[in-house]
Amino acid sequence: MISTHTATVTLPTDEQILITREFDAPAHLLWRAVTEPDLVKRWWGAERGQVDLVEIDLRVGGQWRYVMTAAGSDVEVGFHGEFYEIVEHERIVQTEVFEGFPDAHSVNTMTLVEADGRTTLTTLVQHQAKAHRDMQIDSGMEAGMQESFDALERVAAALR
Repeated sequence: MISTHTATVTLPTDEQILITREFDAPAHLLWRAVTEPDLVKRWWGAERGQVDLVEIDLRVGGQWRYVMTAAGSDVEVGFHGEFYEIVEHERIVQTEVFEGFPDAHSVNTMTLVEADGRTTLTTLVQHQAKAHRDMQIDSGMEAGMQESFDALERVAAALR
């Protein structure tokens, strides 16, 4: 069963966003879907545009970059960062920079915990300041993230 719009978003501190969602897929398939560029192109951004670039150098100190052209426009939206910690099928710690606001970054810790073939994905987004966190929340990121997570679940399920 594919879930829809079931991620929970909370604000544990003035600088943090905590995102939690359970997926109907084992951790190793979610891992592939979030770390293999050809698979990321199939879910990131959902239906909100054309994904033009996904680069992932999955190693500590490696870089990543995603770029899409927003639907109905020629506006390019890009994010990039660096990997700080990688534990295969369990955890990724990385920076994230929205290229439209390059002076700020967050440190995102994603964890995958599997039970009975289902996996809970948790991402703690640690911003440098409350204003940066609030800007992300006010950007409408949650609606796009929910759509992307639905697409992520479909991609992971198709890998079975």
